[in-house]
Order: sequence, then C-alpha cells, then structure tokens
Amino acid sequence: MTSGLWDLVLKGVWTTVQLLFFSAILAAAVSFVVGVLRTHRLWIVRFLAGFYTEVFRGTSALVMIFWVFFVLPPAFGWQLVPMWAGTLALGLTYGAYGSEIVRGALKAVDPAQQEGGIALSFTPWQRLRLILLPQAVPEMIPPFSNLLIELLKGTALVSVMGMGDLAFSGNLVRLALQESAGIYTYLLLIYFVIAFLLTRLMRGLEKKLKAGVGKEPQLGLDTDAELKRAQTTGVGGRVA
Repeated sequence: MTSGLWDLVLKGVWTTVQLLFFSAILAAAVSFVVGVLRTHRLWIVRFLAGFYTEVFRGTSALVMIFWVFFVLPPAFGWQLVPMWAGTLALGLTYGAYGSEIVRGALKAVDPAQQEGGIALSFTPWQRLRLILLPQAVPEMIPPFSNLLIELLKGTALVSVMGMGDLAFSGNLVRLALQESAGIYTYLLLIYFVIAFLLTRLMRGLEKKLKAGVGKEPQLGLDTDAELKRAQTTGVGGRVA
C-alpha cells in the first residue's frame, strides 16, 4: 500500500481507539449504576433497572446505532455527530450487559459481610462502598475484560454511519486496491493486537485489585513473641 493509504488506515485505528475509550467509560458508568440499582431494596427501582437491562440487552446494537443516528434527529430536531452517536448507542447497549456482571458480583458477596455492616450501623451507601464493592470489583474484572473485547469488535458497526473507523477505512483501501485478502488480513491483525493489549491491561488491573485480598495473616513474628513471653512468664504456654 502507498503511504496515503496507510495514513487512512492509521486514522481509522485512532478513531476506533477513541470510540472504544468513550463508549467503554459510558458502559462502565451505566453498568455500575444499573447493576447497583438492581440490588436495591425497593421493588420499583429493581423493576425499572431490570426493564432497562432487558430492553437494551434484547435489541441489536446495529439497529440501536441506526436509531440514535437516523431516527432521533427528525424526532427531536437535533443531530449527533457520528462519534457521539456511536458512543451513546454502544455505551448504553454494552452497559446493559455489564449491569448483569455488577449485579451478579454483588450478590456473590457473602451475606454475612452485609449483616456485619448492618450490625455496625453502616448506611446502605457505606456498606456498598466499604464492604461490597471492595470484594466484588476484583471478581468483575475477568467478565468485564471479555465485555471490553466484545465492545472493541462492536465498534466496527459504526461504519454504517460513514464514520471513518478501522473497518470503514479498511473498506476504502480495499476499494482503492481492488484486493480483499491482504487488507482484511491486516484488519484482523490490528484488531487482534488491540484486543491482546487490552487483555494484558485488564489482567494487570485484576492482579492489582486482588493484591492483599484473601491473604492469610502473617503470624510468624507474633507467634515467636508469644512463645518467648510464655517461656519467661509461664503464661500462655501450651498445656500438656
């Protein structure tokens, strides 16, 4: 390929990365808000959060992009640029999947932890922030990693709006060169590299969040001190 065509592909990569970043932020925010609301004590709140999840999880992301970009403007009299239309459609759609991850992780925390927070007179917000989330978030990372990779692949759908993402740019190069095998192989490799880097990043985040969680207390020094105290005072020693 010529340098001009490579520049087109690189611009597509940058557009895809931007779209992935913005839509991932929106999806994460929606996931946590809706996921937490699905564990609320009021049934009406759980119902509304569940209704949102079922609607966006049960509809096509491609159709949602069409809806946001082509249907909403005539209805409300305003037009979103392709980047924000794609961000909104993808973020809301994948956020519905993420909300189930959050809800499941919160429900998986030992109920005794919740009861302990109630016994300590913690408010619901304090129990969520200090007890539930620190234990649940590390368990969310692996499924969130898979969802992020799915979101990366879903960004190719915005090419239907004429947005110059990686898939759209690759198709323009294919038309210019009249060659499909080479350019689509390049696209597959580029998507794979981005996905691989995201996977490494998420695994590093998982290790960092799990550091210190579930470790046994280090009792070596305390045990030695206790034995010395027992030998000198005769208190605390083992009874034969």
